[in-house]
Amino acid sequence: MKLYFLREMQQSGEISILVNKWFLDFRSKFRNEIGIQPLINLQTMKIKLILTYFQGYLLGNPITTRKEKNEQIPFAHGMGLISDELYASLETNCKGEYTDVDSRNELCLRDLNYFDEARINVENILEPHCQTAFPVNQHKAQWRRSLTQKFEAILSCSVIFAYFLTVFVHNIGDDIISAQWANDESVRKALHIREGTIGKWERCYSTDFEYQIPSSFEFHVNLSAKGYRSLIYSFLIAIGVLFYSGDHDAVVPFISTQAWIRALNYSIVEDWRPWFSEGQVAGYTRIYSNQMTFATVKGAGHITSIFKPEECFAMFTRWIANVPL
Repeated sequence: MKLYFLREMQQSGEISILVNKWFLDFRSKFRNEIGIQPLINLQTMKIKLILTYFQGYLLGNPITTRKEKNEQIPFAHGMGLISDELYASLETNCKGEYTDVDSRNELCLRDLNYFDEARINVENILEPHCQTAFPVNQHKAQWRRSLTQKFEAILSCSVIFAYFLTVFVHNIGDDIISAQWANDESVRKALHIREGTIGKWERCYSTDFEYQIPSSFEFHVNLSAKGYRSLIYSFLIAIGVLFYSGDHDAVVPFISTQAWIRALNYSIVEDWRPWFSEGQVAGYTRIYSNQMTFATVKGAGHITSIFKPEECFAMFTRWIANVPL
């Protein structure tokens, strides 16, 4: 069976069914610690999601609106990645709009080209660009079956980032290991794939996916209005939401996340302060009303746990145990 998600509404509906079935199958394993109703109906944009014993949610480096990229430029300037002059020119010519740029605005497009020439690794601005290790001439390439096989182009990257590229990043390392494994004939036989039914396996493939939700901002408004704790993080009672961001991620810069949190207009309960892991500063946090907490993870990139696993584990375990950062 092939399952393709062609639009966001379809994807959300399928995930809703999956989550509900999982909760129903395992509901005896959960306790209702705060006496909330067994079923909570969450309806936003005609999507009805029924969750059992819903106590909160956690988001990491969350893409919330289509305009996240607008904060890439100020972030890059603040981190010393582009010059004051280029930043001033971008501000003047683009007027803060870097996502939906008018094709007639030649000065803005010129400045954005200059920005691209900075070759910023948006996944983690501290890490180098790693060129793809996928051979140019695939006909001459010999498939290697060992998952520990080293690739020359990856050796220039740090060990953690090389693993991240190899396994997770679509445009750099998606096929390097997973495709070699999945396209191996012995693997296909072990997986009982009938010969001729499936062509070359690709971890990421192109589809005509339809984005139907331009912003998830109102989801957060509705959930926080119901009193669910969030990390960006709060452990005031047994319900919550945690939002966290790697502070070296330029895909979804933490200043972009902070911007839409400010738009919620919640008062600050506990102001900006460091939080610690193993006696060292692991990042910074701020607690808002409506049980919402924001936290950064110092030195982490877009997939925060890849870069700072110990710090993320400390953050998560405190979250689960209802202990403040």
